[in-house]
Amino acid sequence: MMKYVDLPEMPVRRLTFYLATEEYVARNFDESDCFFMWQVEPTVIFGRNQLIENEVNLAYCREHGIQTYRRKSGGGCVFADMSNIMFAYITQDTAVRYTFDKYLRMVAHVLQDLGIKAEASGRNDITINGKKVSGNAFYHVPGKSIVHGTMLFNTDMEHLIRSITPSDEKLVSKGIQSVRQRVTNLSEYINMDIEEFKKYIRSSLCGDEKLSLDDDDVKKIEAIEAEYLTDEFIYGNNPHYTVSRKMKIENAGEFDIRIELKNNIIKSINMLGDYFLIGDLDHGILSHLRNIEYTPEAVSDALSNVVIENRIMNLNKQQFIDLLFKTSN
Repeated sequence: MMKYVDLPEMPVRRLTFYLATEEYVARNFDESDCFFMWQVEPTVIFGRNQLIENEVNLAYCREHGIQTYRRKSGGGCVFADMSNIMFAYITQDTAVRYTFDKYLRMVAHVLQDLGIKAEASGRNDITINGKKVSGNAFYHVPGKSIVHGTMLFNTDMEHLIRSITPSDEKLVSKGIQSVRQRVTNLSEYINMDIEEFKKYIRSSLCGDEKLSLDDDDVKKIEAIEAEYLTDEFIYGNNPHYTVSRKMKIENAGEFDIRIELKNNIIKSINMLGDYFLIGDLDHGILSHLRNIEYTPEAVSDALSNVVIENRIMNLNKQQFIDLLFKTSN
């Protein structure tokens, strides 16, 4: 069985503390598989490569005291509150597709044991009767993989949709209706309260196995957390650009390419979106494109020794070139 990461007794911390905890465990302990859960006050969490002003209704969040933080994994923007449980799975497995599949099947199976018709769906979701109840994301640290995500228990759907959509009331109303058709709370399917469910999950996945952290570990976690709290990390470094390309690719995600050109030479390039990185983006792809001519032929030549599929989940080289040169679809 996995080991449950047991933190010292403490008040609820902000989301960044728990993100730092999973990173600390991954980097400092040899256990092959670890798992833990946490809850946070209302918070919007956006992906590593997302532009905050495009994804978050900052005015609504400020008005309602909803915190906003960036995570190190890819994927889309999510909302969490104290009626939502966050899961973290830390493993020595490094193959992203295998790790994702193993984790999603594991959680779905635990829900199935409760008589719930849960199943892994799409690239990163768990659904019940076709409605999403859990969305998950993935990233590597050296020698380890981390999968983390939501488990909607009785989450405030109004906050969920309003905090991550434009302020236009017509769009919000349509969004709320759409979300309620596609997303569900686990509380609709079980006769347990949230604490009983957490105990059930821990017992099913970890039994009595645990990895106990102490106050010294907490201090080291807080040191890692400091990076998550910097403006540079939260808001990102978004350079000027002269070319913008947006495209959604099935099973890979939404992409927003920003390129700064000088005399048709690529001087800087950034790639935003909810895609899943499974390798180094800058050194693995983008650095090959700087100071080359902005043509499909030059880009293809520059990437001749790069396997895009090993850097971005479900994206191949031709699709990547299309992202740079085709108009939105």
